[in-house]
Amino acid sequence: MARSQAAPHANEERDSSKKIGVLGALWPFMKPYWVQMLLALFALVLTASLSLTLPLAVRRVIDNFRISDSELLSQYFLAALGIAALLAVGTGLRYALVTRLGERVVADIRVSVFDRVLGMSPEFFEKIMTGEVLSRITTDTTLIQSVLGSSVSIALRNILLFVGGLVLMLLTSAKLAGLVLLIVPAVIIPILVLGRRLRVISRENQDWIAASSGNAGEALSAVQTVQSFTHESASRAQFAEMTETSYNVSQLRIRTRAYLTVIVIFLVFSGIVGVLWMGAIDVRAGVMSEGTLVQFVIYSVLVAGSVAALSEIWSELQRAAGATERLIELLNAQDNVTDPVAPITLASPVRGEIFFDNVSFRYPSRPETSALRDVTLTVKPGETVAFVGPSGAGKTTIIQMIQRFYDPSAGAVKLDGIALPDLQRDQFRQSISMVPQDPVIFATTARDNIRFGRLDATDAEVEAAAKAAAAHDFISALPDGYDSFVGERGVMLSGGQKQRIAIARAILRDAPVLLLDEATSALDAESERLVQAAVDELSEGRTTLIVAHRLATVKKADRIVVLEDGGIVATGTHDQLVAEGGLYARLARLQFTEGLAAE
Repeated sequence: MARSQAAPHANEERDSSKKIGVLGALWPFMKPYWVQMLLALFALVLTASLSLTLPLAVRRVIDNFRISDSELLSQYFLAALGIAALLAVGTGLRYALVTRLGERVVADIRVSVFDRVLGMSPEFFEKIMTGEVLSRITTDTTLIQSVLGSSVSIALRNILLFVGGLVLMLLTSAKLAGLVLLIVPAVIIPILVLGRRLRVISRENQDWIAASSGNAGEALSAVQTVQSFTHESASRAQFAEMTETSYNVSQLRIRTRAYLTVIVIFLVFSGIVGVLWMGAIDVRAGVMSEGTLVQFVIYSVLVAGSVAALSEIWSELQRAAGATERLIELLNAQDNVTDPVAPITLASPVRGEIFFDNVSFRYPSRPETSALRDVTLTVKPGETVAFVGPSGAGKTTIIQMIQRFYDPSAGAVKLDGIALPDLQRDQFRQSISMVPQDPVIFATTARDNIRFGRLDATDAEVEAAAKAAAAHDFISALPDGYDSFVGERGVMLSGGQKQRIAIARAILRDAPVLLLDEATSALDAESERLVQAAVDELSEGRTTLIVAHRLATVKKADRIVVLEDGGIVATGTHDQLVAEGGLYARLARLQFTEGLAAE
């Protein structure tokens, strides 16, 4: 769990090199909705134009307030009300269009990121915690939704108000407008300087949030282990420390943004006061009318307000840029295990012949250690082959290589004579059923957990698979039978019950290749006998690879492969290997002698 604490600092060099332009990476997600964007842009331009028109109406009203023609005065007021009504409708339309666009684009981003991550090989998850990925999909996309759903539209509107207001200020009074323009550089400089600092701090803040989420996810997913080892206090302290660090970074971001807001607002409104002062002198001298001064003041307020709003939005854009960076990293993450451009199609039906051709492999996270060394092995169609050996010998690695979770460092793994990298992964994996050592149970019903093996299976087929795996009786005894909710990760089931559901899932898949990684390790003697009978029946006519520490479960295998330090040291039947002596005979003597002693 401690590894995540270093994560935020690993990106500092990248933080200083990136620009706000990274938000341009969102364009491919926005492009499909160009019609909605055009409508939103039209509403935005309309509201900005009306906002700039309103001061003209106010000037008319003030300058003609003392005229005797009351009907003309009423028309000026009605015109002002009409502009206000159009402004209200346009603003509501803009809000609806832009908010909807933001929600739609963020939903697409979340789906794209999840689709990308879900297809990544295990090597990817050796480098990043699942909780951090989830944080990016949720927290970071929420930031982007806020920007796309409001900030961008507000920014564009304020840019129009700023430019249009400046032009109309010049037309109203060039003298006063010149005074205002003297203030603009003083406002823009702190926005650029502090804004750059804000982006770096915002990215670090998001990194710490993601790291704390990853830490919490890891602890909660193993909460029983945490409690068993009375590690609650240490886990709480670690999470509290990371959360506090995140909070401290957020306080730095808030302070920086507050300084920026104070500086900008003070400069802007100081300028307004100065302009109003000079304008009042001109009105008293008869150089301009009261209405003209009010019109200029309204424009200056619009311009000042737009500058202040842009300074606020700039901070939001900086945070969104950091969030976008993190999401684009996931979308652009390179995977060493990829599908071929022109895949070969397996012949149907799949025979199930597996060939390891001088395979060597090192895990990316442990490049100094060989997990497999020069393994050459042919498993014939329909043959049952068991892999035995001490922990770390390479048994589970072989199972992973057959599913192409990793590619060999050297050599090739072939299915029916075709190298796995030449096949589409989801196509050849349909020919494989897997029962892992640690069964994965989803937070749904028992029926749906078994149906995970084949989604189009009928209820009758699900129950038949459960009976074959000796799971029918305990499932039927649950409160709602097959429709009983089994809890997150199957917390409402025992270890043996989870394993039997996983075996039922594999039976239901009915694939030509069956992989069993310690499939009966969590079963009691009676359940193991029942499941072993089901596995023996299931193995008939299928290529079956069994990984087992308990040699009693592999005695009937057609062939036993003995692994040590990643290499094959012996092959043969149980009786042949016992007669040869060596590692297998030693393991058999230890296990069967201990078993007799226990009896």
